[in-house]
Amino acid sequence: MSYEELCYLTVAELAGLFRQREASPVDVTLAVLDRIERMEDRLNAYILVTRERALKDARKAEAKLLRGETSSPLCGVPVSLKDIFDVEGLPMTCASDVLKGRYVSTRTAHVAQRLFDAGVVFVGKNNLLEFAYGETHPSFGYTRNPWDLERSTMGSSTGSAATVAARQAFASIGTDTGGSIRLPASYCGLVGLKPTYGLVSRRGLVSLSWSCDHVGPLTRSAADAAIVMDAIAGFDPGDPASVAGPPFRFAQKLQEGIRGLRCGVVAHEFGEQVDAEVRDAVRLAVGVLEDLGVETEEVELPGMDQAVLALITILLVEASSYHKDWIRERPEGYSATTRERLMLGSLVPAIDYVQVQRYRRTFCDVVSRVLERVDVLVTPTSITPAHLLAEERPGRDLAPLVRPTGPFNLSGNPAISVPCGFTSKGLPIGMQLVGRPFSDSDLLRIAHKYQEVTDWHRRRPRSLDAAQTV
Repeated sequence: MSYEELCYLTVAELAGLFRQREASPVDVTLAVLDRIERMEDRLNAYILVTRERALKDARKAEAKLLRGETSSPLCGVPVSLKDIFDVEGLPMTCASDVLKGRYVSTRTAHVAQRLFDAGVVFVGKNNLLEFAYGETHPSFGYTRNPWDLERSTMGSSTGSAATVAARQAFASIGTDTGGSIRLPASYCGLVGLKPTYGLVSRRGLVSLSWSCDHVGPLTRSAADAAIVMDAIAGFDPGDPASVAGPPFRFAQKLQEGIRGLRCGVVAHEFGEQVDAEVRDAVRLAVGVLEDLGVETEEVELPGMDQAVLALITILLVEASSYHKDWIRERPEGYSATTRERLMLGSLVPAIDYVQVQRYRRTFCDVVSRVLERVDVLVTPTSITPAHLLAEERPGRDLAPLVRPTGPFNLSGNPAISVPCGFTSKGLPIGMQLVGRPFSDSDLLRIAHKYQEVTDWHRRRPRSLDAAQTV
């Protein structure tokens, strides 16, 4: 197998080759770094490439594997991080001039340290929307979608999604406050998991909304996401929202069956507002789940519109609180739209913030009641496939974009996007599965069983196959 072909393997496949000594972490890392170098001028997925560190990590991992000193399936696997996480000794920008050239991390984020302890090869930090707040800072520019370089990657974890889809890393860690793991996953043909709130530590993350931020993986398969979750999930006393509990053993549970699980198809999320090709693809995916023995029924989930508005109000206030010093000291460092949103958030009356938090409790109860009848909910991840970058508008309304995903940031339920088809223009489509709190392993298992009988996640971006200089 050529070095180039190694880049198209999954984490699980690569780990198997490493164990059998049929592939070298150093060779794989060199191949990944070569792809980054050849593609970055057009893809714009990385803010920082840590070439020297990656090669050092790869040599260290290779030595461990040869000596049989590790059983970690992530040992020697090239991964990246959204540039919103601290890594000690490295600059962090959050894709904003507020921090660019001003900030070098003095600590390492908990999630990053868990990955480093698992033996990953760290290849760099990915581009994102400025401070994960919905806009691209002109100093950093758009990340382009590997399936069509004229289209968006959607959501703030733009670079993380693009780099995994472009085979510039085998996995990446993103953040999701309204859909920013799941939406890029849908746009780029990946698996994106927003874990249960509190399951993965946020320590060392530059927060957007402390009560809605989630940290999770973007990968090519559900099996890979389970492997990453086994490494990053777990209690962290440094995060007040972190939850203690026994190991979840996500990868191990993938082999359990799904026959008899009950799936609630959220009927009103398949309405006229959804692109017809997206709606049809997700409906067909539900049919595949039925063939696998999942029992389906249509359900209603009232309050989705109100939940989105509540989420945006909470986000406005909590983001403005976090940025209150920076916006006062260096307002010129923000893009115009991000600056306006931060100023707007500071004007939201306290009574409004309290009222939407009260509604949050109501909506959580609604979701819980529906999930007493069924084990998981299913919706399209995004109402449309990837849109053209030319259609991006500063200050665009966030509510329609996060309608399918944002409510579950409000409730904290785990949710996953799984590739389930392509449009007639060759653009990926994602199906969203939502579960009860701490049922993340169920979502991964359903997604894995679906991927065992479909090949959507194995398709390659045509733009990258057609031109080696992408």
